[in-house]
Amino acid sequence: VQLVEPGGDLVQPGGSLRLSCTASGLTFGGSAMGWFRQAPGKEREGVSCINWRSSNTYYANSVKGRFTASRDNAKNTLYLQMNSLQPEDTAIYYCAARLGVYCSESWSLAGAYNAWGQGTQVTVSS
Repeated sequence: VQLVEPGGDLVQPGGSLRLSCTASGLTFGGSAMGWFRQAPGKEREGVSCINWRSSNTYYANSVKGRFTASRDNAKNTLYLQMNSLQPEDTAIYYCAARLGVYCSESWSLAGAYNAWGQGTQVTVSS
């Protein structure tokens, strides 16, 4: 299984950025997918989870209303649209494939994901 994430960047506060994550070696349409992030000196935290049909999506309170997760199962690709970015959003962002097709209430627990991308750096600074 390989999850590849290009697209990290330096963005000014208030700006936008879209991350992508392309999967290979797994049945992408059969997996719920998550986004996590880890800031320096902090634990990895769940950002979002989207189920296999995009019919339900979970978000961390800190990003709700600003970030939108989506997926294109035909392209084996997961996206994270990030708007109104703030310096506290600075982190390494990881995509992850979840065991099963649904996110569930435990979506933010890293242990429920069995494959991870390499991470991409997002820096929000003026």
